[in-house]
Amino acid sequence: MKKVILIFAFLAVNITLNAQAKVLTSVNEAGDVATYELDCSVQFQSLAKGLRYNITRHEFKGTEMKNSYRLMLVMDGFYSKTLNKTMTISAVLSDGTIIEAKKIIEDDGFFDGACTLKIKDPKALLEANIVKVIVHADKDVVYTLSAKNKEVFKKNLSNIINAK
Repeated sequence: MKKVILIFAFLAVNITLNAQAKVLTSVNEAGDVATYELDCSVQFQSLAKGLRYNITRHEFKGTEMKNSYRLMLVMDGFYSKTLNKTMTISAVLSDGTIIEAKKIIEDDGFFDGACTLKIKDPKALLEANIVKVIVHADKDVVYTLSAKNKEVFKKNLSNIINAK
């Protein structure tokens, strides 16, 4: 009985460690843009406690247009009153690179907790790790990533890069 419980616990841990999201594929009506994104219909993937994400790739037909990659970040319960009209969200990589985006604050002065970062070089992001995400507001909020979440993020990013 103990062996069965132990095996079941091991399998449950193994499944949660490799909890990758399914990649959804869609093509626009004209047929010239394909979109690949993580399936977040049940839940978003977690990057850190209180920080969820989705990765999207738009593939354009024709050699003159490149693929575009975006990382959408959603901060749970993040409604900060800010003094500025814009706020900066930064993803700091292990190689020192910083990916950042400026978010325009809503008319009521609150940040709703969602931001999209453009990924210029997804292969470089696969090689480096996101160490932390910083939301620069009235005071900086820092999200530090666990090793498990970094591994799942890399698998999800790889699946988006290789999706056909």
